[in-house]
Amino acid sequence: MSGGLSPEQIEVRRAFHDLAVRAIRPRARAIDEGKSFDGELFREVGKTGFFSMRYPEPEGAGADVLSYVLAVEELAWGSLSLAASCTMQSLMGSFFLHRHLEGARRTALLPRVFSGEAVAGICMTEPGAGSDLSSMKTRAEQHGDGWKLTGNKTWVTSAPVAEVFTVLARTGAKELSVFLVERGAPGLSVGRAIDKMGVKGSLTSELALDGTPALMLGAAGSGMASLREILAEIRVMTGALAVGVARAALEDAVRYAKERVQFGKPIGEHQAIQLHLAQMRTDLEAARQMVHWAARRSDEKLANADEAAMAKLFASEAALRVCDHAARVLASYGYATDYDVERYLRDVRFTLIGGGTSEILMTNIARGMLT
Repeated sequence: MSGGLSPEQIEVRRAFHDLAVRAIRPRARAIDEGKSFDGELFREVGKTGFFSMRYPEPEGAGADVLSYVLAVEELAWGSLSLAASCTMQSLMGSFFLHRHLEGARRTALLPRVFSGEAVAGICMTEPGAGSDLSSMKTRAEQHGDGWKLTGNKTWVTSAPVAEVFTVLARTGAKELSVFLVERGAPGLSVGRAIDKMGVKGSLTSELALDGTPALMLGAAGSGMASLREILAEIRVMTGALAVGVARAALEDAVRYAKERVQFGKPIGEHQAIQLHLAQMRTDLEAARQMVHWAARRSDEKLANADEAAMAKLFASEAALRVCDHAARVLASYGYATDYDVERYLRDVRFTLIGGGTSEILMTNIARGMLT
């Protein structure tokens, strides 16, 4: 796994792997069973500098995309629930704050977001606007020197525990703009957490805005253009999440195949099980290479929209196959909550949705070839 990595990148991977072994994996099952956000563990990730590693110095580490991807894989190997919350904080939840927040508010807020003391979320999806953001109904109206937002958002990652929200809202017939709303603002209400199949420790809920005061981040109408700046990285990051959980599934399946004895020998000596394991490893390695390829393209400032979409598409679908094969290797125990493979199989479906569904990605990739 170290081929083509710099000494600095290898050290990043080692540091986050050690964190996952020491602190994350031992809590992963409890996070899932409790459907709980582990704030202590979230802040421990913050102490590593992960939340600011992609931002330039002096506020961040100025790390390259590939280093970030390596860290994401290790976090997801430890717990996809925790990794989902952490990647939201490190990219979508903080990007617009870092780019546009100024003065005393920046000084007061950004260090708390980067340390994990303040949880940040982004509010894009609405009940009638998912992949089609042009259908967004939340509107912003100017009041004196400020703005007020009215509308409803859903599937807001970390909303039940977030202190800071980046909100996309309509400021014209076809114009989307970005706003900052802080918890406790008048007219802001956070709904109950949505009960999900997987990534149960990454809390998600609805959010309502009723004349809520907000600060515009960036220029009016810049929302979609700003999102496109980080869209490729979001997709590469989601691919890395998929690789991390798939790797955990493969390792558990190999371990079980060596230990479980049937018909007088470990089941790993039966060809039927070997075929599962071989396909799993092939899918995993191919997915990792595609994600790293797309990450390197970003680092080299090459056009990367289609490549990031392909990497995310392949990695998430491959990870789903890997987790399914792992459950088949464990047979009845792959269906039991006593074994982590059952959790991986639930969690991995999250990667099919985040960063764009497979169907949307395939449509975009095809359009890229035809235009």
